[in-house]
Amino acid sequence: MKQRVIGDTSVSAIGLGGMPMSIEGRPDEARSVATIHAALEAGVTLIDTADAYHLAAHDEVGHNEELIARAVREYGGDTSAVFIATKGGHLRPEPGAWAQNGDPAYLKEAAKASAKRLGVEAIGLYQFHRPDPAVPYADSIGALAELLDDGVIRMAGISNASVDQIRQANEVLGGRLASVQNRFSPVFRSSEPELELCDELGIAFLPWSPLGGIAGAADLGTTAEDFAVLAQERDVTPQVIALAWELAKSDVVIPIPGASRPQSILDSVTAATVKLRPEEVERLDASRPEQAA
Repeated sequence: MKQRVIGDTSVSAIGLGGMPMSIEGRPDEARSVATIHAALEAGVTLIDTADAYHLAAHDEVGHNEELIARAVREYGGDTSAVFIATKGGHLRPEPGAWAQNGDPAYLKEAAKASAKRLGVEAIGLYQFHRPDPAVPYADSIGALAELLDDGVIRMAGISNASVDQIRQANEVLGGRLASVQNRFSPVFRSSEPELELCDELGIAFLPWSPLGGIAGAADLGTTAEDFAVLAQERDVTPQVIALAWELAKSDVVIPIPGASRPQSILDSVTAATVKLRPEEVERLDASRPEQAA
């Protein structure tokens, strides 16, 4: 598997997003475990999760973290290179609803709870999931700085952040911001400025919903016609072309497509072997899928 870097750590160029395995419509646990094991067998070493990836029930908090930790433990092969990234600060208080809690005290306790669920002394990458309008952003990021200093987490990242928030977070963290996880895909490109800043600063950029999300991934070939045409020319799926295009945007880009079936992640990882020509990248850059934002 082609490698990319988060902070001081090499990870697979294609990661695995765990959310579809724990929210509404999730598969049975056996299929989820098979999906994680298929990813590991294919060379995926980056797995992204969050304490908020669960059904909207209090006793479900951390479902995805526990699922991933258990699947990695049960895998028969070498897992020494597996790097699990998780997030805190997002909540699911009721079905269909999301909320934020950026209170520093809450984030510090949430990180410790995540470490316990993951079965690690220090979380590889802990990301502030989403800004809380009720809490000054610098205060929330300050909690990540304390977690770094206390050894609870090895690296700190942010998600759903603007250009200004990236700069502010990196300043609060004393230049230690390791990653930014924003929505980015062929049909959602408004995070291009954040991607460009990460490229400039050498910060890993982890596109979430890189194929258009749970609802849109299957229809990517219809909504992004130029990607579908190139996919046919290359004899791969439009989803593979989308991930290859994202990888070609910058060496800091590490897509984390969500999956709940082994065949989905096995298709995604082939993108790491597809090298697009400059003119193909330009062609896709210039395309404007009908759902682009």
